[in-house]
Formats: sequence, C-alpha cells, structure tokens
Amino acid sequence: MLEGRDLACWRGERAVFAGLSFTLPPGGALLLVGANGAGKSSLLRLLAGLVPLAEGELLWQGQDALADRVAHAARLRYLSHQDALKPSLSARENLSFFARLWGGDTEAALDSVGLSDLAELPARVLSSGQKRRLALARLALAPAPLWLLDEPTVGLDAASVDRLGVLLAKHRAAGGAVMAATHLPLPLPGAQELRL
Repeated sequence: MLEGRDLACWRGERAVFAGLSFTLPPGGALLLVGANGAGKSSLLRLLAGLVPLAEGELLWQGQDALADRVAHAARLRYLSHQDALKPSLSARENLSFFARLWGGDTEAALDSVGLSDLAELPARVLSSGQKRRLALARLALAPAPLWLLDEPTVGLDAASVDRLGVLLAKHRAAGGAVMAATHLPLPLPGAQELRL
C-alpha cells in the first residue's frame, strides 16, 4: 500500500531525518516513536504531501504517491496536533463542513466519539479532550485508506481512548492502514514500530 524508500526531510539547513524506509500494508499499523524533535511530525506532514520530500521515493501501490497530489490527498486523513476547529461553530457544524467535502454521516461520527449530547455547543466551550474527540470524529466520516495521526490521544481520557480503539480496529478490519506518532501506548494491536 504505502512504501517509503530512503526518505529524507530537511528543515532549513538541518536534516531532520535521512535514509528512512518503511512499508505499511493494508490493515497495517506503524507507530512512529522517538524523542521530541526526532522528526515524527515532519514525517507525517511529508507523507500527507505538506512538506517537500528532499530525497527518496514515496510509493502508493508501487506508483509515485505524490505524482497526483489531489488523488493522494483524497486517499488519506491527516490529523495533526492542531484540532482544526472553528471556535464559533457548533460541534455538528464543524463536522458537517468535512462531511460536505468527503461525504459521511455527521450524526454517526459524533456518536462514535461520544459527542452527540454536545453537538449544538460551540467548539470554543468544549474541553481540550472534547475538542480532540471532535477532531477524531472526522475519521469516522467517509472512509479513506490511509490515516496519518499525530499524537491522537493527547487530552483524551481512558473512555475516549477506548472509543478511538474501536475506530482504529474498524478501519484496519476494512483494509485501512494507520501511521501514528505517539509517546503513549495506542490501541493498535500488532502495530510495528519505526524509531526516529
């Protein structure tokens, strides 16, 4: 599905990483681990097409993944450190925006993260954990084969991590792949690790 061959990323005059290779098959999970500043977030941004590839190849099903940027963007969901919410819009309105882009059932997505009862509240009044859950609800909308997650459990309580585990398991069971940067254990049984 997704393969990186000898990837390198530069930030300014400094190599963030170089010679990085991996394979992520359908249904697979790869945890990016390492110290702060090791390049985990940079790698996810590179894979999402947001940071230029300095060296190497990024392949999707054996073809250049970045040759068609629009097609590449359509096959992935990228969740960064930022929750990407409009503070004045309700939880439902925030999620409906993404549903208009990708399709999907807003109500089912809200329910999947336990936010149905808070759907009418503006995002600005939600706790940090509730905001993170609302960002994660985007994963429950229309399917995309590749999820790139940057510290997805930050701010989540144990029940919310369990809900995330259900989303991840369903995604992988349907052949979807997950790459996640984390410092904490994630509910991804059988995941491989890539240390940066």
